[in-house]
Amino acid sequence: MKIDGSCHCGSVAYEADIDPEDVLICHCTDCQTLSGSAFRTVVFVEEEGFKLLSGNPKTYIKTAESGRKRVQTFCPECGSPLYSTSVGQKPRKLGIRLGTARQRHQLPPKKQYWGRSAQNWIAEIGSIEMARKE
Repeated sequence: MKIDGSCHCGSVAYEADIDPEDVLICHCTDCQTLSGSAFRTVVFVEEEGFKLLSGNPKTYIKTAESGRKRVQTFCPECGSPLYSTSVGQKPRKLGIRLGTARQRHQLPPKKQYWGRSAQNWIAEIGSIEMARKE
């Protein structure tokens, strides 16, 4: 499936050929902190299936809770996280931050990872009143 997306300000844009079966939720503490939320939704793509259309993202390397080093890529203008990948090894997979994809509503997660770090209220989110439906 072809997707496209951008950062919040639109400075960095991309397109990618993804498999909708590769969408997951990650509950690790790094994803919670990096997303500013309780979890992060990601879709994986082979590096050659990703194309940068505009902008020049910035990167930094973060050592994950697992001990693996991950390249974190973000917009230098608005700070939106765009994707992460491994350090050095090829071929690489990119973990695109699904919130940046225009087609995110078509891509429900298929798996969850790092459940031990999940917030204890996640299972009850469907029962919380929707105050506004805007």
